[in-house]
Formats: sequence, C-alpha cells, structure tokens
Amino acid sequence: MQASVLREDNLSWGLGFGVPCICMILSLLLFLLGIPTYRYKIKRHEKKPFVRIGHAFVAAIRNWCATTPVVAIEEEVSETDCLHSPRCLSLFIADDIEEAKAAVRLIPIWTSSLVFAIAIAQCPTFFTVQGKTMDRTLVPGFKIPAASLQALTSITILVFIPIYDRIFVPIARTFTGEPTGITMLQRIGTGIFLSAICMLVAAVIETERLEIAKINGLVDEPNATVPKSMWWLVPQYMLLGAADVFTRVGLQEFFYDQISNELKSVGVALYLSVFGVGNFLSSILVSIVEKAIEGGSLSDNLNQGHLNYFYCLLVGVVVVGLGPFPIIAKSCFYGSSRNST
Repeated sequence: MQASVLREDNLSWGLGFGVPCICMILSLLLFLLGIPTYRYKIKRHEKKPFVRIGHAFVAAIRNWCATTPVVAIEEEVSETDCLHSPRCLSLFIADDIEEAKAAVRLIPIWTSSLVFAIAIAQCPTFFTVQGKTMDRTLVPGFKIPAASLQALTSITILVFIPIYDRIFVPIARTFTGEPTGITMLQRIGTGIFLSAICMLVAAVIETERLEIAKINGLVDEPNATVPKSMWWLVPQYMLLGAADVFTRVGLQEFFYDQISNELKSVGVALYLSVFGVGNFLSSILVSIVEKAIEGGSLSDNLNQGHLNYFYCLLVGVVVVGLGPFPIIAKSCFYGSSRNST
C-alpha cells in the first residue's frame, strides 16, 4: 500500500493503480487454484436465494389476482401429510414470501444509507487532493505522501472501536436498557450524522486553505504548495473514522441480522452494495457539479475549484437523506434478531 502511494505521487496514478490491480488478479488466481481443496456442501433440493425471492414475488402477484389466496392456510398439516399435500407447497411459498418481505423491508434503510457512502467516498479522492496542495513536511527533506493521510481514518477506527465497546456501550446501556447500548438503527443514524459534521468541518478547513492561497497569490498556481500544514486535515479524517465505527459496522450487523440464515449472503451483498452504489452516485454528483461550474473541474486547480462549496452541498445531501431516517425506522418493523426466532 505504501509503495503504491509513493508511485502515485512520484510516478503516475496509472502505475499506482496498476500495481494493486495486478496483486488482486494474482490473489484471485491463487484463490481459484485452491478450489479442489475447499470443503463445501451442495444442497441439491434447495432453491437459490434470488430464485426463492423471485418465486415469492410471483406467488404474491398470483395471490393478488386470485379470488382465493394462494398462501392461505386454514388448518394445520402434519409432517407426514405435508410431504405429499399441495398445502405443503403453500407452506414453502409462505416461507419464501416471509423471506422476501424481510429483504424488501431493508430497502428503505439501504436507500437512506447511500448518503453516508457518498460522503465517505471523498476520503480517497478530494481529501487526498486537499492534502497534496498543503505543506506535508514531517521532517526536513521528507514529505508524507498525500494518500497516506488516509491511514488516520484507519487509526481512528482501531482506537475508537474498543472505546465504543468498553466505555460507550456500558454507559449507554444504563440509560437505554439495550444490551448493545443503542440499537443498530440508532448506531447507523449516529454515523450518518457524524459524516455530515465531517463534511462541514472539511468545508471550514477548505475555506481557510483557499483564503491562505489567495493571500499568498497562489490562486492561479495549481501545483504550488499552500503554506498551511496538512495536520489541519486530521479532524475530518478522524470524524470519518468515528462515523465508520458507527455506520459501517452498524450496517453490516443490521443487514446480516435481519435476513434469515439461508439468505445471509444476500444481506452481506446488500451491505456491500451500499458503498458500491454510493461511490457511483458520488461520481455522478461530481460530474454534475463540474459541468455547472465555469472552471469545468473541481480538482485540476483546487485553488479555483471552490471545493468548500461542494462539501457544503454534501452536508445538505446527508441531512436530506438523514431526515426521513427516524420515520423509516419507526414505520418498518425490524426484529431484534431473526437468528433467535
């Protein structure tokens, strides 16, 4: 990682991204070579998760169109009768529908969490560009690579997780009565709120950086170093790390908890897709903003790009996304744990 960062700063971004790409390809090949030695079990008579959910929606449509509900069960069926009874099919369809309903109930939380993913997408992009324009001298003759500043987020996560588990949770438990201190949804919402604070702090720091660049006559010099220490970026990196501890961990627990044991992979996929789609939406948002500004780019010349306005826009996006979050949490029923039922 460190070697990749140095190549990005001193040689080219293409080489910097190329080295990790080659490593990932080699890792994938190594993983594939190990397939003959893996232990796995083939369930021949069990439908795949997406097939089961698809059948549930088909059954729901048929049930809506039919005069007699397909999944109506008016009497109990014994296990011996169930194997050969058409009503047994109704039981299986009912189970599939319950699983489909559990997956659908996750969509509002999935959608609301996209604003968090959009916010944290700025860490490896604009945060790094900010750092590249600032004074990164650690000791005379050595500058910290701009991309290495992302380590501050990881360090914050490592430090904050034990604080959260050992200090925050016991204190919160005395007030809420929740075994986990706060619920998973409250944890997710807190992290989204912290991401808004992070963007606000980033906007304030960027405004100060732009003012210093203007005072020193560096507005038209995109490659010049603004005489402002990179350490001013530490608060926004740390806030992003704290937000990660709340929202990223909360989302992973939530999506894994609310899906039945047979569909755990779907829950994990939904969790990961939040950040994939969020990064994609972030790119779209940047493209829209760049087309709307005169310069045509936010990062070609950061001293003219008014990145602080973009951060303020992100604050608004996160706040708008967070607004309906409590309503969604109250209107959709989420059990404490599906595994215990």
